[in-house]
Amino acid sequence: MLDPRTKLALTFYGAIIIIMSSSLKYLGFEAGILIIWIIIYRQGLIYLRWLKLVLPMSLFFGVITWWTAGLMAGEIAALKLLTLTTIFFVFFLFQEPEDLANSLVKAKMPYPIAFVMAASLQFVPVINRRAKAVIDAQRSRGIPIYPGWASFRHYPAFLMPLLIQTFQMAEDLAEAMEARGFSRPGRTFYKEYQLKILDWVLIAGGLPGLLGYFYILDLCQ
Repeated sequence: MLDPRTKLALTFYGAIIIIMSSSLKYLGFEAGILIIWIIIYRQGLIYLRWLKLVLPMSLFFGVITWWTAGLMAGEIAALKLLTLTTIFFVFFLFQEPEDLANSLVKAKMPYPIAFVMAASLQFVPVINRRAKAVIDAQRSRGIPIYPGWASFRHYPAFLMPLLIQTFQMAEDLAEAMEARGFSRPGRTFYKEYQLKILDWVLIAGGLPGLLGYFYILDLCQ
């Protein structure tokens, strides 16, 4: 089992490769590897649900780039954004936010910063469930809340309850943190995070591997 910091470093190496790739062929190859990885671990349905949210954003980004820099640049921009978000989807699919935050604290990151990062990631599915509950409740009252401009004037009926519930959750969390001595020093953790030999090999070997990949790409062009 790899340390969370090793997974984060490898994810950043992959993100650099995606950002530096400037060809549809290479981006398609990189996206294909990630999709195969998702299929092997039987997370395809989760990825498809996530894709419904990310794909419109990628297409919009591609259209804007197409309008300003041409069709080829727009296609590359859309696929690059989609692939870049996919690699972080894979990372968070196999990495618990709490373990990541605690391992970063072990690496001398201030605990409040690590806690905010972990809490933000953990609250995303919670807020998503609250949003669905608000939509269902408002629809049962006859308020048509659907995507699109036709129901845009009804959006306040969705946003206001969701914002109120979000602020209430934040207040409850702050009170719970204060009751548990959040600001007290000398915090300990249940799990011990330590980089092993394999972790150091992957982290240290990632940079030469990154440079070698770019060298191969340069030769193929």
